[in-house]
Amino acid sequence: MRAQTGGVTVIAVPFHLDEHLPTLELPLPADRTIAPDLPAGSPWERMALLYAEVAEAVAAEVRAGRVPVVVSGDCTASLGVVAGLQRAGHDPRVVWFDGHADVQTPETTSSGYLGGFPVRQLVGGSDRTAPDRLGLRPVPEGDVVLVDARDQDPPEVEYLAHAAIRQVPVEEVGDALPPAPVYLHVDVDVTDPDDLPGLMIPAPGGPSLAAVTAAVRTVVAAGGVAAVGIACTYRPGSGTHRELAGLVAALSGLE
Repeated sequence: MRAQTGGVTVIAVPFHLDEHLPTLELPLPADRTIAPDLPAGSPWERMALLYAEVAEAVAAEVRAGRVPVVVSGDCTASLGVVAGLQRAGHDPRVVWFDGHADVQTPETTSSGYLGGFPVRQLVGGSDRTAPDRLGLRPVPEGDVVLVDARDQDPPEVEYLAHAAIRQVPVEEVGDALPPAPVYLHVDVDVTDPDDLPGLMIPAPGGPSLAAVTAAVRTVVAAGGVAAVGIACTYRPGSGTHRELAGLVAALSGLE
């Protein structure tokens, strides 16, 4: 996919949480990079400032009739993307590809890893520091489709058993697509680590990279994708970005 072509704008956010990753290898060239110097503060306070810039950039692109593709080092940048869509007048549904469920809260997480929170934050729960500062309106649980999300801690299993969030395997995503507009989120660790080496938090037993690519192509072909987030959750210097050419090409239908 070529940047700034056919209504697509690629926005790079080279951060993992609030840590700047200037050497993060991206799977496609960026039209714009958002990398402010963040002041001292808690991680969520710092991320709120970072994602405020993401939200403004996304909103501007959407208002101009373009589809922003936000490429970052983790999944929490999704808070800025969805806030930006809302600022542009959309109430997006969410199709979320991930090897993990990302529905943790400060009370349920055993690792303390903040990158495991964003889906729960999008639907109105978990830590509210960044969502509240962004003015993020909760997305109804029934408007969220988790694709794969095979690696879940017991509290996540319990939450999802009673939530309206739908969970489907990659090969069934075409039967579960919500109406437009859609925020398409792809954490590349949805892929089996045998097909995608270098992942920071690999989850064995997942779908092949070819299957993930085909499923993403299905979502794009259905139309209605208003924004895309790609979480490059691999180690800097791993060269993993080179393996994602086919997945990036699956986004070409946005043009």
